[in-house]
Amino acid sequence: MSEIEQTYRRFLLVVAGGLFVGTVIELILAEHYQDAVQWIPFGLSAMGVLLVVWAWLRPQAQSLKALRYGMIVTAAGSLFGVYEHLVHNFGFELEIRPNATASQVLFDALAGANPLLAPGTLFLAALLAYAATYKHPLLTSRSTN
Repeated sequence: MSEIEQTYRRFLLVVAGGLFVGTVIELILAEHYQDAVQWIPFGLSAMGVLLVVWAWLRPQAQSLKALRYGMIVTAAGSLFGVYEHLVHNFGFELEIRPNATASQVLFDALAGANPLLAPGTLFLAALLAYAATYKHPLLTSRSTN
């Protein structure tokens, strides 16, 4: 692996790790810990940081595969967060306008109090960390397949 490629991979891991840490800070500031389901992004972020650090310190096939699988779980959790935010926004809009139809409140639900792109930060972090493993020599050699 060239020095440029290694630098690029490390850059992706640093940015992903920063996004995971930043997500935790944002969640704390937003007091995103009222319900049990609101703790999911904390767990995903903690897992993300641990896997990124492991892949950084010990770039071996095992740590890189664990990073990949963990990022798939994180991306799925992020999509679940988008769903949760949309459902809560939709429910709130129907609550304040009980006679409105679903199509009438859909746009307001998309732009509601629970931002739909906030969980997307975890998806982006997962994507960047996964990208750091793309065609990695430790994962593409015949000895690891």
